Amino acid sequence: MKTLVVYYSYGGNTEKTAKVLVGLLKDKGFTVDVHKLKPENEKRNFFLQCLDALRGREAVLSDDVNFDLAGYDLVCIGSPVWAFAPTPAVNTYLDKMLNAGGKDAIVFTTYGSGTGVEKCINSIKKRLKQKGIREVYNFNIQQAKVDDRDFAVSMMKDKLKKVLNVET
Repeated sequence: MKTLVVYYSYGGNTEKTAKVLVGLLKDKGFTVDVHKLKPENEKRNFFLQCLDALRGREAVLSDDVNFDLAGYDLVCIGSPVWAFAPTPAVNTYLDKMLNAGGKDAIVFTTYGSGTGVEKCINSIKKRLKQKGIREVYNFNIQQAKVDDRDFAVSMMKDKLKKVLNVET
């Protein structure tokens, strides 16, 4: 299954999670392309970025972003949870992605306190459904657990049984 993993990571937690997911997908025989979203002129102040996320703002992304999902069967989108919301970079990707109809998606988030995770996931799911995504699966990893690969893999296998075709 041809898969695109797209994610934004500010402090490295979502990137670590994305790498574990990519490894798991490849182990299951998926062909995987990976793209880390890179905002141009990114604010260096985390709190200002959270405010932008809360307001639903978008970021200007570097030119090498593939928004066209035509060649993929599955898209995976990762974001930290900032102020109950996905990051501005992920907001941009969700708004600009093309040819998503009939595909499945995996949404993964990393978070600190856990406050706002469900609101963030629901926001992303709603936007994916508006783009024609058929089925949305999700999992969330708390920042204190991102370095525990075994925990992350077990969480992914548990939440993604159907798409990965695995037993736990």
